[in-house]
Amino acid sequence: MTRNVGGLDRTLRVVVGLALLSLLFVLDGDLRWIGLIGLIPLLTALAGNCPLYSLLGISTCPVAGRK
Repeated sequence: MTRNVGGLDRTLRVVVGLALLSLLFVLDGDLRWIGLIGLIPLLTALAGNCPLYSLLGISTCPVAGRK
């Protein structure tokens, strides 16, 4: 799997993912489950690969084609 997510992008994804996951504890009712969307940026940050970036041909990784 080719990496297409760079360092700053990964850091922002972790911060946004954790912020969204915190909604599980902050919001009440059914609306709080929206916080599970935070898993997507966290998983893409951990994997270093974003499927949407691959489809669009975008890479924020400084070394193109790095594995």
